[in-house]
Amino acid sequence: MTFYTLKYIQNNQNADRTILYILMLVAALAMVIFAILYLRDRFATRYRDLGIIALLFLLLFAGTQYEKYEQINAQKSEATQIIPFIKSVAKDENVSTADVLVNSTTLTDGMIVRIDSKNIDYQLKLNEDHNTYTLMQAHVIDHKVEVKN
Repeated sequence: MTFYTLKYIQNNQNADRTILYILMLVAALAMVIFAILYLRDRFATRYRDLGIIALLFLLLFAGTQYEKYEQINAQKSEATQIIPFIKSVAKDENVSTADVLVNSTTLTDGMIVRIDSKNIDYQLKLNEDHNTYTLMQAHVIDHKVEVKN
């Protein structure tokens, strides 16, 4: 079972997208170069074809980037719900936020909350509008856990 700390959740809201940006830049530069070569010699249609291929790659990468942008926005909105929850549990249990571990990066009903300093596990029960919660003590079967900081 994997547990996440507040620090991990806050740090992973920003995804690394540099590789996709580099691919988009390369495709855009290739498209410009092939367009210039085609305009110099209009009878060499291979440059036009290569420029169209570069444009299609650029559109593919841009579409992928937009999809990732949508996913990141959804993750950020879900992560913004779990951060106040972790702080609330830490305050209610009189522990630091670093001692509160959760097994999900989004606020979901039934997730496991671990108070690391007390070695107690709880199962989360949320109300319908996610404004109040109940923690019931839970017992995990496999005590080997991975903590992601």
